[in-house]
Amino acid sequence: MTLSAVATRYARALADVTTAPAAALKAPDALSQLRSFEAAYHSSPELQNALTTPAVAAARKRAVVNRIAEQLKLSPIARNFLFVLIDHRRITQLGAILSGFELLVDERLGFARAEVSAPAELSDAQRGAITAQLEQLTGKRMRTHFSVDPALIGGVVARIGSTVYDGSVRGQLQALGQRLSTER
Repeated sequence: MTLSAVATRYARALADVTTAPAAALKAPDALSQLRSFEAAYHSSPELQNALTTPAVAAARKRAVVNRIAEQLKLSPIARNFLFVLIDHRRITQLGAILSGFELLVDERLGFARAEVSAPAELSDAQRGAITAQLEQLTGKRMRTHFSVDPALIGGVVARIGSTVYDGSVRGQLQALGQRLSTER
């Protein structure tokens, strides 16, 4: 997923505030709180309309956000971040901002994200072994997301950023076919 420059700027600002050594709100808590607001926002078309329409004054929008923040028990930092988004008419980009925020925080904490596809559900032991192998390959700690891809015959395919590690049977057969065709 590519983030807009605007979403990246807000994500970076939030990451700066929540990853500072003396931060009053730590990044995982900020993410959790803002995701809860995002869920409330997406579950109510009336709320979406109220917060995005130019006909509603910014002060009224802030009052609505403040009321929701109280109900969700959001920290002052999370609430103020939402106020900034309201004031700059960026509340519709909250999801993209939070996705960028997650990526930035993981990067700052030394984590890489991996998407691993397998032909069937993997056991916990298999998941652990794959994660350990990816950590050894990259030298970083992994946040691994596993999915099932029935199109795979066997093995796994792992994507870390733009790098693909293809350990699938199909990939190995294709590589073998290419080697045989070039040896003629």
